[in-house]
Amino acid sequence: MRSPARAILIWLAVALASTLAGGAARAEKLIVSVSNARITVTPNYSGGELVLFGSVERDNPAPADPTGYDLVVTVIGPRADMVTRRKERKFGIWVNTDSRQFLMVPGYLAVFANRPLEQIAPPEVRRLQQIGTTHVLLTQRVGPDYADVVADDAFRSAFVRLRSEHGLYREEPSAVKFLTPTLFRTGIPLPAAVPIGSYEVEIKLFANGALVTQTTTSFEIVKVGFEQFVATTARQDGLIYGLMTALMALMTGWMASIVFKKE
Repeated sequence: MRSPARAILIWLAVALASTLAGGAARAEKLIVSVSNARITVTPNYSGGELVLFGSVERDNPAPADPTGYDLVVTVIGPRADMVTRRKERKFGIWVNTDSRQFLMVPGYLAVFANRPLEQIAPPEVRRLQQIGTTHVLLTQRVGPDYADVVADDAFRSAFVRLRSEHGLYREEPSAVKFLTPTLFRTGIPLPAAVPIGSYEVEIKLFANGALVTQTTTSFEIVKVGFEQFVATTARQDGLIYGLMTALMALMTGWMASIVFKKE
């Protein structure tokens, strides 16, 4: 016969397994989509907006907490190395005195939420989940080391400020709109200087300050027209690109000789 202690342990294990299974069955799930997965940019592109919409699916029709859900949407554009320089006025002119290299940082970074981030989750959760431009990892080369620094570092602050002035970094705490307790939408502004490449969109669902679930989607921005043809040719077929460049140079010289030909 089984001992009472062993029977209790088995019962507890079964109860725990049932609880976990029931919790998994009731877990929330995010269903999201973007209005256009492939955006074409022409030489005269002046900006636009992409729309992300979705829903929270769960067994129960609505959360028990009357405050409902919170959503944070983070859009991360193509990554590249960038440099921020510090200028000082010396002898009446502005000169570069110091610089800091940022390694593989997003060319575009936008954070959208349904209310202020500090009301959605505590600081430790925001740091862990990289919620907000303050907590998104921006790796720098600091001497021989590679690291992110404190949010109020002068170079980091200047880097974020300069990108924000061009509309490439932004944080909008009221951009996500809940149309119903479970249906939501938000717009993603794309400025004229938006980088070309692939974009990742991270959608994180919170309740009572804790992360409930998350999902991702993506879209792509591509350049069309003669400029894109030249860029693609240069990248994929260097010989043809070289011949085209030489031909264009010859034609330019020939046309210049005609225009400026003296009688």
